[in-house]
Amino acid sequence: MAMYGSDEWVALFKEEINKSKEYEEAAKTWEGDFYFIAEPGGAIEEASYAYVDLYHGKCRAAEIVTDPNKYKPEFTLSAPIAIWKRVATKQLNSTQALITKQLKLSGNLAKIMRYTKAANELTNCTTRVPTEWPE
Repeated sequence: MAMYGSDEWVALFKEEINKSKEYEEAAKTWEGDFYFIAEPGGAIEEASYAYVDLYHGKCRAAEIVTDPNKYKPEFTLSAPIAIWKRVATKQLNSTQALITKQLKLSGNLAKIMRYTKAANELTNCTTRVPTEWPE
């Protein structure tokens, strides 16, 4: 099992994205990069930044970033670790989490909403990563 927010976890996530035919099809015209941010709180003392670069159904890059100024991604999604866990374990739909502001988005919401199937497939990829959650 890989600890959520670790280099090992993000590498496994990238691998799952790149082998998902469902994601590839749903995101074949998508271009965009993200910071997925786990906010401080509970077992998280400092914000954790996972950078993910998605391009036409593939993940070109994924890494844990210690300097949030390293990239200027088109989108950021942030939430407490408890919300990320609920999304990654399919207890909370990612689109519903956005609408209810449990996941906070910076970037073009209309662009994201045009690709809800791709977003759901990304969530499916997270469910296939054997994850240990910070407690």
